[in-house]
Amino acid sequence: MRTARRASTATGSPGGLVVRIGLVVLAAVGLAGCTVVGTPRTEPPPVTVRVTPPAERPSVESEVRPVSTVEPKRSFEEVRAVWVVRYTLTSEQAVRSMVRTASEAGINTLIVQVRGRGDAFYDSGLEPPGESIREPDLDPLRLVVEEAHARGMAVHAWVNTHLVWGPTELPESPEHLVRAHPDWLSVPRPLARELAGIDPFDERFVRRLIRYARENAATVEGIYTSPSHPAVQDRVHAVWLDLATRYDLDGLHFDYIRFPSARYDYSIGALERFRFWVRDRLAPTRFAELDRAYESDLFAFTDGEPALWDDFRRAQVTRLVTRIRDDVKAVDPRLVVSAAVIADPELAYVDRFQDWRSWLRDGLLDVAVPMAYTPDAERFAELVAEARAAAPAADRLWAGIGAYMNSARGTIEMIDLARAGGAGGVVLFSYDWAVGEGRGDPDDPLLDRIGRERFGR
Repeated sequence: MRTARRASTATGSPGGLVVRIGLVVLAAVGLAGCTVVGTPRTEPPPVTVRVTPPAERPSVESEVRPVSTVEPKRSFEEVRAVWVVRYTLTSEQAVRSMVRTASEAGINTLIVQVRGRGDAFYDSGLEPPGESIREPDLDPLRLVVEEAHARGMAVHAWVNTHLVWGPTELPESPEHLVRAHPDWLSVPRPLARELAGIDPFDERFVRRLIRYARENAATVEGIYTSPSHPAVQDRVHAVWLDLATRYDLDGLHFDYIRFPSARYDYSIGALERFRFWVRDRLAPTRFAELDRAYESDLFAFTDGEPALWDDFRRAQVTRLVTRIRDDVKAVDPRLVVSAAVIADPELAYVDRFQDWRSWLRDGLLDVAVPMAYTPDAERFAELVAEARAAAPAADRLWAGIGAYMNSARGTIEMIDLARAGGAGGVVLFSYDWAVGEGRGDPDDPLLDRIGRERFGR
């Protein structure tokens, strides 16, 4: 694959380049969700449950799955949760302190970040350990599970899906997918023509993506993988099944299960996969017209059929959610599958291709957690109301509260609004902020106050 890519980049216009590369890509890739291009360097551990190969699955565009009626391992009248960012999982002392502090504040559910940026804050054979882990023999997730379960708390593993690196220097580990598989990365439209002429394994390719992220820091958080790339989908699926089969978890939690914006993914591979996907959805004469234009215009198909282009991108995200949900439930139907989602459902659908309302309706998610991050109480209440309208039941919705944007009083007010709005729980972002920058009055820390005033500590 690398040889073919290098040979192609040496000649012709970007459009002609796409067509030549496409013959190689399609021969190896086919439709998203099928054969992997680029086998991971470390094979995932074996999974004892039989999972359905993607090629055998019904179309995600037509199938509706029943909502699970199995009781979760640990259920609460109200979920009182915190997101725990990976930087608190770097030492044994920090992990033990976190669990104890959260428990004392009345928190009953921990959502801990175990895949932050294409790395692992657990014992993984799939991805390199997080660079911030200070104790090489530490398995942070296993320790969280032991400490939390001893206190009757639930633990959910938080997996960042497509955000795999920040706008910083390249990862240290050569096994990190940004270094090992740069051809898996998503490309924004403004860089599409420029990067079409650069071999992804040329360091200039990734460095250009990093520079773009820095230049657009207000809207771009870093480097992302291509949601339609079969190997990306296989890697994320392998991470989820690894966690589901080897840890005594109560649930697993999607984050960044979306596109960063509608400006992504204009990578060569994604454009070719769309070309293949759209063939059967167009009249032959229309496809032939666009195919001729594609010889000289990289965006012929995407600009020519923008509605189908959006449908394609939306379908890739939903395909992965579907596949993971099915196979996690096959491992243990009691595991809760949840996702942090863009709180505005229309913005999520149109700009991030995250159709979470349908995921709830069709039983692909047990719980949606809209990230209703705002200091505006009225807007927060509106977002919770919209989400509650999409949720079949109260326990299918936990309200995400941006404590970092609010005072202690504002955070408490939003807990009240979430309860009044019919949410089955609240999730505070984040534990780390609450005990760090947000500690406020040292004589009355934020978590202590919330625990005393709202969580019945």
